[in-house]
Amino acid sequence: MAHQQRSQAHLSPSGDTEDIVALLAPRLAYFAGVARTEHVTRAAQEMQVPQSTLSRAMVRLEQDLGVDLFARRGRTVSLTPAGRTFLTSVERALAEIEKAADEVRADADPATGKVAFGFLHTLGSETVPGLIRAFRADHPRVRFSLVQNYGEAMLERLRAGELDLCLTSPVPDAPDLVARRLDEQKLRLVVPADHRLATRRRVRLAEAADETFVTLEPGYGLRRITDDVCKEAGFKPRVAFEGEEAETLRGLVAAGLGVALLPPPAVPRPGVAELTVTAPRAVREIGVAWLDGHPDTPPVAAFKKFLLSRRGNLLPN
Repeated sequence: MAHQQRSQAHLSPSGDTEDIVALLAPRLAYFAGVARTEHVTRAAQEMQVPQSTLSRAMVRLEQDLGVDLFARRGRTVSLTPAGRTFLTSVERALAEIEKAADEVRADADPATGKVAFGFLHTLGSETVPGLIRAFRADHPRVRFSLVQNYGEAMLERLRAGELDLCLTSPVPDAPDLVARRLDEQKLRLVVPADHRLATRRRVRLAEAADETFVTLEPGYGLRRITDDVCKEAGFKPRVAFEGEEAETLRGLVAAGLGVALLPPPAVPRPGVAELTVTAPRAVREIGVAWLDGHPDTPPVAAFKKFLLSRRGNLLPN
């Protein structure tokens, strides 16, 4: 049978792409099997489907495309030029599907699967490495895809399906998320080493009402907490600089640019004094969040259970 354009095709060249894919996709593996064996009966036996089902599928595929893919001689078939062109792309598409299937199965494997985990910048130096090290003592081959960002950005990626879990602050309260409080961290007023308050161990935040502050940018959880605590102390902070990372702020405090309300550093920073805030209560809650109704793979479920078991003992002493 010579290659010829069919006069009545089910799909026009301008047809919607999604409609074309939905119509053709179930038949592509059948087509590749017949093309490989060049024999309908043999292909049906290899794929363990009735020969009649396979034959009808090939006829319908040609009708949908509007071209002949096979030249038929009894039960033996051979590809037309259009069929050979189509086969090249079909084999590539099927290989990509197989690769994707292998990847998602590997990510869900209980022993070697993957956890997409997000966390705040301020938890990256000690807390998160310690958590992963402790978890991998019992799950040594589980893999992690790590994202370090500020809270709102991580929640966006959580909603987009790019993260399985995230450690964030404040603990979110949203109808599409599940969040559990794990720990709280005291914030300190950080001042330059030569500051008038530097010799003090404790301070009421109101005593810094006239100071210039360096803070994180709006949208960061710690910035929101800073604004709220200062408001509770009776003032609105005058901001000299808005940054993206707590240790940068510490360095700017050491340089005399202002004071800051920050969590404790992983390593003591020279040039600053860190004061306990006695009033108002200056803490940040840290919690784990995930998307409500989102099914967990075994490695994600195991890591979630591990994080929840660290409630009250999340942060380094």
